Amino acid sequence: MTRTTTLAAVAAVALAAAPAAAAQDYPAPSKPSGATGKPKGPFKTLRVGKTKQYKTIGAAVRAARAGDTIRVANGTYREGVQVKGSTKRYLKIIGNATDPRKVVLEGKGLKGIAAQNGIKVDGADQVTIRGFTAQHYRANGFFVVNVTGYTLDKLRAMQTGVYGIYAFNSKGGLMQRSEAAWNNDAGFYIGQTPPQTRPVRSIVREVTAYGNVLGFSGTNMRYVTITRSSFYNNGLGIVPSALDSEKFAPPEDNVITDNDIFWNNFNYFAGAPFTLRKGATGEVAYPVGTGILLFGSRRTKVVGNRVSGNYLVGIGGVQQVLLKQPDARDLVGNQITGNRFGLHGDFNGRDLFYDGNGRDNCISGNEGVRVTVPANASTMPACPFTGANAFDSAAQSEAINWTVGDPTHEANWIRTPHPPRAGLVPLERYATYTGRKP
Repeated sequence: MTRTTTLAAVAAVALAAAPAAAAQDYPAPSKPSGATGKPKGPFKTLRVGKTKQYKTIGAAVRAARAGDTIRVANGTYREGVQVKGSTKRYLKIIGNATDPRKVVLEGKGLKGIAAQNGIKVDGADQVTIRGFTAQHYRANGFFVVNVTGYTLDKLRAMQTGVYGIYAFNSKGGLMQRSEAAWNNDAGFYIGQTPPQTRPVRSIVREVTAYGNVLGFSGTNMRYVTITRSSFYNNGLGIVPSALDSEKFAPPEDNVITDNDIFWNNFNYFAGAPFTLRKGATGEVAYPVGTGILLFGSRRTKVVGNRVSGNYLVGIGGVQQVLLKQPDARDLVGNQITGNRFGLHGDFNGRDLFYDGNGRDNCISGNEGVRVTVPANASTMPACPFTGANAFDSAAQSEAINWTVGDPTHEANWIRTPHPPRAGLVPLERYATYTGRKP
């Protein structure tokens, strides 16, 4: 067996085995039952707080009808809120949109299902959640599942056990003006998007992710646009991925555009404010030091991003080796165009990596490219391009070796000095980090 085959086999087994999330509290994917249209009213406003009608958010949710508004006063609420079923559709749960730090959902000390999620929406379409901080939950900060449409706005998700702000098995939605940090998997996540004849896009805009294992993760996501956002000081910035752990592989028809993706060199293996989950990494680590990685993807456009200071790779694409679905492993129809690398001398270790797997993939019009893998860019035809790409087994082997052959997770980094950014401190080792710790 060749070295390339050995590495591919090891990586594939480990990645296929890695579960996508903490399954103990996840409902089976389903279609919502009951009414799904916009309610007619009349609507009520329910108020929550120490001096209000309802003392807990959960009590107000239980009393609310479709289309009602729940307004939550400043304070700390030690509960896990459940918003379930079509009778709660179009509900608006509003905290402090001006300062979400003042309305805190606190998971520390809770037990059982209450400890899992700050707010979970299951089967209730078009729910709006705005103006909250969720922290210290065992699973997720804000979790939406089995819905058509949602708005997650002005939220902070801090130091959760899996994902900060998360949508699963849902069609269309909006995540915006939110922050996710110090989460044990991804700050933001959209996964298992059902294929649609008339797709409804999900929009992620003006969000910030730092201090997470992954800034944004999208296992088998589709019809998602990520824009005008910042992903920095994570282990890896953005990764659409094809995995067997969720339905509907691979990720398809996504757009990553006009984002700032820099300094994603957080080596959480050397210390983190959370305990590493085996399920988050499997036997193969995520490639720490990477800005954007397409790990099996179709028709993803990576356009007009600013990618700097990632010590391993700025933007990469690699086949999902030995995925159980052989027709979902390959990279197909992806475009990497118009991105700017190494701004102000803040260089990536390697700007572009592509193993040449698949077909109809193209890379062109990018500025500031200094280092590519392979070095002669033979796998990177200019756009537009159709046909089989030029697979390079040595390049694929090199990329896999970055994960399976490096117990330090830093041996393949190419470090360069970071020019200063106002108010930000680069994070490599948590123990010596002098920036915003949780």
